[in-house]
Amino acid sequence: MKQLIKFMLVCLLTVGITETFSQLKIDKESSGSSYIELADPAITDTNSWAKLKKEINVSFASSNVRFKKSKIPTVPTQTKWSATGWRGEKINTQVLIWTKRAIREARVSFSQLKDNKGNVIGADHLKASFVRYVMTDIYQPDCVKENKTTEIDSSLVADVLDTVETMAISANTVQPVWLSLQIPHDAAPGLYTGLVDIKTETTVRRLRLQINVIDRTLPKPADIGFDLDLWQHPVAIARIHNTGLWTDAHFEAMKPYFEMLAQAGQKVVTAAITHEPWGHQTYDDFPGMIKVIKKADGSWFYDYSLFDKYVNFVQDCGITKRINCYSIMSWDNNYRYYDENTQSDSIFMAHTADKAYKDFWLPLLKDFAAHLKQKNWFAKTSIAMDERPLEDMQRVIKLLHEADADWKIALAGRYHAELINDIYDYAVFKTDRFTSEELLQRKAKGWPSTYYTSCEGNFPNLFTFSSPIEAIYLPYQCAAKGFTGYLRWAYNSWPAQPLLDSRFISWPAGDTFQIYPGPRSSVRFEKLLEGVQDFEKIRILSERYRRENNFEALDKLNMMLQQFESTALIDKHVMELIEKTRRLLNGDN
Repeated sequence: MKQLIKFMLVCLLTVGITETFSQLKIDKESSGSSYIELADPAITDTNSWAKLKKEINVSFASSNVRFKKSKIPTVPTQTKWSATGWRGEKINTQVLIWTKRAIREARVSFSQLKDNKGNVIGADHLKASFVRYVMTDIYQPDCVKENKTTEIDSSLVADVLDTVETMAISANTVQPVWLSLQIPHDAAPGLYTGLVDIKTETTVRRLRLQINVIDRTLPKPADIGFDLDLWQHPVAIARIHNTGLWTDAHFEAMKPYFEMLAQAGQKVVTAAITHEPWGHQTYDDFPGMIKVIKKADGSWFYDYSLFDKYVNFVQDCGITKRINCYSIMSWDNNYRYYDENTQSDSIFMAHTADKAYKDFWLPLLKDFAAHLKQKNWFAKTSIAMDERPLEDMQRVIKLLHEADADWKIALAGRYHAELINDIYDYAVFKTDRFTSEELLQRKAKGWPSTYYTSCEGNFPNLFTFSSPIEAIYLPYQCAAKGFTGYLRWAYNSWPAQPLLDSRFISWPAGDTFQIYPGPRSSVRFEKLLEGVQDFEKIRILSERYRRENNFEALDKLNMMLQQFESTALIDKHVMELIEKTRRLLNGDN
């Protein structure tokens, strides 16, 4: 751990960080405070900036493009944004501000939206977020950088959606603004218009909105069918907010993060039941929430108080469908317990075939099952494993069934036909897939059948350097291949200073998190949610067409989806397909 921290600090210093970590602590009072981004390593073409006719330029631009901070954008000037959305849908665009002189304070304001019948969508449903730049790198195969963070080509990328209301903009730079509209579930269908004002200390630029709200409705977050599972990391929040671990302040700091995730449709509570289930591969520790105590007489006692408090807390935040407990197979095969005889923690190593492994886990699993039944949580709890070999999985499944025949099991890993009837919550790697018959059987039983991406594979993915289009594409692939949803680690396993530098020692930049401290959302997180919304539209319309025996419309939709099965598509083709499919989903075909 000390070597890891030392190396991270060296890496951060080499890219010119000018603020100390303490200055970037995000607490309740300063969550809306601004901060200074790292210097752009790209060379600014000052001659090109000097040739701009206007000092300050403003235009709508695609939300599917990450615009470079120091490069003049080559976009046509657009002062009007037209879009179509369902009731309950969140739609996004970008406004670009690029300026050859410094702006002391830029601010965005909205009018209400109104249709010709007098129906109104309030301005409070519109939101503007200044997009901040963070250091990223490039894809390296096989997940490992071999500690060469500073040797890999790095650049600034637009990803953080800041929470500040105003922004100072330096001369010769681009400042994207993320605009989103949350269409109310009870909005009257119609064509709504409104205004956006981009204000600086000397200018006001007025832009126009035209939103067509159609007579179709998306479900509320708790009712979303898409099975989203982004793994949560509580300790990272404690570190960033400087609260101490499991204190009242820690739980208070975690609340907005988990509520944001619940609003995205997250289905699963991530609970670590053993110390460091993945070995220590994250910047922060991953302690277990069950305290295992070996009594002086050799018997075992299990303290579930922290586990219970945490699960209750996350469920109160709105994540209620399932509880996945990681894990009874740690990546380093080390397991910890407190020994009353020595008055200290003891760690032992055991493999799944060892007697010591069974002697440790079997009584715990029996006791844990009884505890969960008492809490009325057993039916929605799984013992979860991540990328474990087939033989180990088979041994563990046998052990779980010996402890309680009704234990549910979750796995994120390679597809194994031998496990298909034993794994309740099965997320296979993106290059794997279930057979059509297996999917039908699993869906009939209500078993989550998802896929995941990781540090392996450049496209499609959710790194900070990934195109925003890739985040939309992932749920489309779920729909095309028949999966029920998508899994990824992690929601918030941050590196040392995530607001400045998304790079990490072992994996591509941004691999370990999708949102930022604050909480602040990100371009890729919002785009993933766009894809989830489209998945829901596909699901809703497919079910409707089947009920109505409208096989022509169903076939047309399925033929469109088949084109998303390939991972060999490039951004341009993906976006063309997405736009074409959205026209179909919105009745614009």
